[in-house]
Amino acid sequence: MLLNEEKLILNFSLFNNWEEKYEYLIELGEDICFIDPEKKTSKHLIQGCQSKVWLDFEFKNDKLYFYGDSDALISKGLVALIIELYSGNSPKDILTHQDNFFEKINLKEHLSMTRSNGLSMMIKKIKKYAYEQLNKNG
Repeated sequence: MLLNEEKLILNFSLFNNWEEKYEYLIELGEDICFIDPEKKTSKHLIQGCQSKVWLDFEFKNDKLYFYGDSDALISKGLVALIIELYSGNSPKDILTHQDNFFEKINLKEHLSMTRSNGLSMMIKKIKKYAYEQLNKNG
């Protein structure tokens, strides 16, 4: 299990309906670890998202830390959720993580097909960063 996974599952369980969960998601987006504006380039742009989403990382102390942004509220919340879930974990932990977090909070079934696809592309990008760092640093 990743560092913040239990906390996030608990947080989502506190809300009674999806309107409240979407509000929480939007609030998460307000506290996002923003990507450096100079990195809002095509290199960091996530392909396949409904809106523009940028994602970057840094590797320090054998852990990955992620930064991102989006031009849409729900997408920004999704980026913040992904950052909260994956940041501060080792590349190995990220790569071996069982990707059932979003099923546990029933998020994917409440997203449009394009947002769900964008979420999958964000996770794929994070796994790519983790894979590259694992191979680079052993």
